[in-house]
Amino acid sequence: MGIFGFFKRNTLKAIQWLDDSKNTIVYRFPMDGRSITWGSKLTVRESQVAIFVNKGKLADVFGPGIYHLSTSNLPILTELLSLPFGFKSPFYAEVYFINTKQFTNQKWGTSNPITMRDKDFGTIRIKGYGTYAYKVLDPQVFLNELFGTNSTFSTDDIANYFKSMLVSCISDTIAESKISALDLACNLEEFNQTVKERMAEKFASLGLNLTNFVIENLSFPEQVEKAIDARSSMGVLEDKMDTYVKYQTVHAMRDAAKNPGGNMSSAGVGLGAGMAMGNMMSEMLKSNSSKQDKQEQANTKFCPECGTKIKATAKFCPECGAKVGGARCPKCNQPVRANAKFCPNCGEKLK
Repeated sequence: MGIFGFFKRNTLKAIQWLDDSKNTIVYRFPMDGRSITWGSKLTVRESQVAIFVNKGKLADVFGPGIYHLSTSNLPILTELLSLPFGFKSPFYAEVYFINTKQFTNQKWGTSNPITMRDKDFGTIRIKGYGTYAYKVLDPQVFLNELFGTNSTFSTDDIANYFKSMLVSCISDTIAESKISALDLACNLEEFNQTVKERMAEKFASLGLNLTNFVIENLSFPEQVEKAIDARSSMGVLEDKMDTYVKYQTVHAMRDAAKNPGGNMSSAGVGLGAGMAMGNMMSEMLKSNSSKQDKQEQANTKFCPECGTKIKATAKFCPECGAKVGGARCPKCNQPVRANAKFCPNCGEKLK
């Protein structure tokens, strides 16, 4: 009875893993020096895979289901152990359970800013953060590449490695896109898809499948954000100067109303200052526009045959092929066609 009791205490008849965690990827079944008897029941639940290992070599793989172990369903292990046909004695092997469910809401973020060249602001640094999700695609490859001989393996054990891979890929993607800082925010969806596609092969080499990747936010240094705000404000003022003047007027009147001891003269000062500033900026914009018009006029001329606007240095018209030169209007000095009766620019009657 003592011998039978010893074997009973030191053999396994049921092997299973009840996963009560949310982040365990691999679980090594605790053998505690015990052996496995033929006919033992192996239970593999949904979203699990069981792998038998002998002396560090991967053997047989079992998907979801209930199995009664025998030489017929453990052919690789039987060969590794060099077991004879009909062998019935207990044997020893390690059993690993791999969780194949999707691990979602994994966090990533830039510990150090990403440096990028921007056509508007020069060299700037940005930070970002987001989430990603993955699952085990090939359990055998995953065990060989990442797991090792730990008793358990969780998402925390590999988080830093994945984060460095993802941030490196994001940096390369942004650099190769040559997109401006002003356009980054409106292209996050495209960046998400590009990074996911580029990382797919790297994850597959580890036996994993990157199922989702999201850039939630990209932020700039305070100085760059102020520059972006200033540029946006100038764009609004350039297009809608009258809105700016009205804005200053309303604020001047509101400030006067809040001052019970004041009078409308203070409101007039604020109103006058606002309108003066608006007029000054309006004149500046007009001046810039006038300079641009004069510059454009100096760099262009008209074909004397067909009237097409062409470069001032052109010798032939790109539209009709006529040689540029010849008659000019005696009043405005603009080129005119040889047979023209009136100047197309000022209307002067030509001889």
